[in-house]
Amino acid sequence: MPIVAAAVVVPLGLLFFISGLVAICFILIRPVSKNLYRRINRVVAELLWLELVWLIDWWAGVKIQVYTDHETFNSMGKEHALVISNHRSDIDWLVGWVLAQRSGCLGSSLAVMKKSSKFLPVIGWSMWFSEYLFLERSWAKDEGTLKSGVQRLKDFPQPFWLALFVEGTRFTQAKLLAAQEYAAATGLPVPRNVLIPRTKGFVTAVSQMRSFAPAIYDVTVAIPKSSPAPTMLRLFEGRPSVVHVHIKRHVMRDLPETDEAVAQWCKDIFVAKDALLDKHTVEQTFGDQQLKVTGRPLKSLLVVTAWACLLILGALKFLYWSSLLSSWKGIAFSALGLGVVTVLMQILIRFSQSERSTPAPVAPANNNNKGESSGKPEKQQ
Repeated sequence: MPIVAAAVVVPLGLLFFISGLVAICFILIRPVSKNLYRRINRVVAELLWLELVWLIDWWAGVKIQVYTDHETFNSMGKEHALVISNHRSDIDWLVGWVLAQRSGCLGSSLAVMKKSSKFLPVIGWSMWFSEYLFLERSWAKDEGTLKSGVQRLKDFPQPFWLALFVEGTRFTQAKLLAAQEYAAATGLPVPRNVLIPRTKGFVTAVSQMRSFAPAIYDVTVAIPKSSPAPTMLRLFEGRPSVVHVHIKRHVMRDLPETDEAVAQWCKDIFVAKDALLDKHTVEQTFGDQQLKVTGRPLKSLLVVTAWACLLILGALKFLYWSSLLSSWKGIAFSALGLGVVTVLMQILIRFSQSERSTPAPVAPANNNNKGESSGKPEKQQ
C-alpha cells in the first residue's frame, strides 16, 4: 500500500477501534429498554460511520451527484423505506451511507448482508449492533431470518432505510456474461448493465413491510466515463471519483398484492433500470431528473477532528506515563499494534473488491420457475 494510504489507515483504524468499543457497551442497555438502546445506538453508530463519510467527502473528495424529483428528495430520511439498487461499485454501501447522512438517517440505515459481513472488525460489529440482517445464502435458512428480522423493525423509533441489493452480488463483466447467457437460455430480457434480480428476498421484504413502510426507493448508481471507478483502495489513497445516483420513489401500497406480481414488478424495475443506464452511457447524466445539491456537510469533518484530537492527546499521555517508546520492547509492541491495524484495514479493502465477491449460484432453467434465477436470497454481498 502506498505511503499516503498507510498514513490515513493507521489513525482511522485506531479511531474505528475506539468507537467500536464504545458501541459494544450499549448492548447492555437493550435488555432493559430496546427503544432506548436503539436511540442511543443510532447516535453512536452515526459517530462511527461518519468517519467513513469523512473518508469519501474530505479525504478522497468523491463527488456523489444525486438526481431525483422534488417530492422524493423531500421525503428522504423522513419515512421508513425499502431501498433497492443495482450493485455497481465496490463502495455502493458507502454511497448509501453518504445519502443517508445527507438525509439525516445515517444512524438508522440498515441493509441485508451476507452473514460473514458481521465478522468484519469494528464495522461488521457495529452493523450487528444496529440490527442489520445477515443471511447465509440458503433460502431454507434465510426465509425465516428475513421475515423475523424485518418484523422486528416494525416498532423502530426513527425513520430507517433497509437496503436490499436484489442482484445478489456485485457487478462484474464476468457475472454480466453469465447473466446474459442465462437470460438468453430462458427467454428473459438480456441485460446489458445490470444482473438478473433474484426476487425471493424482495418479495418477502415487501410482504413484511407493507404495513409500516410507506415507500420503496429505486436507486440506480452509475459511474461516468470521465471518472475512474471508486474503490476502497482509491479512497484510502485520497484519489477522487464521481458517482451519479438516480433515485425514484414508489409508494408501497401501489405495488401488486400477489407474490408473483411483486416479483414481476421487481424484474420490470430492473429492465427499466437497464434502459436508464443505457441512456446514461450516451448522455453521461441522468437528464430525466433534477440534479440536487447535497453539498459536503461539515459534520463528518468535525467528528473526525474531535476523535483525532482525543486520540492524539490520549496517546501522548499514555506514552508519557508508560515510557513505552523508551525501550526496544516498547517500540516493538507499538509497531505490532500499528501492524495489526493496517492488516485489519487491508481486510476491509479486500472484502470490498468486486473481483473477490462470490456470485450467488444460478439454478438451471426450468419451465415452472422461469425468470427466477436462483433460490438464494437477494443481497448478500
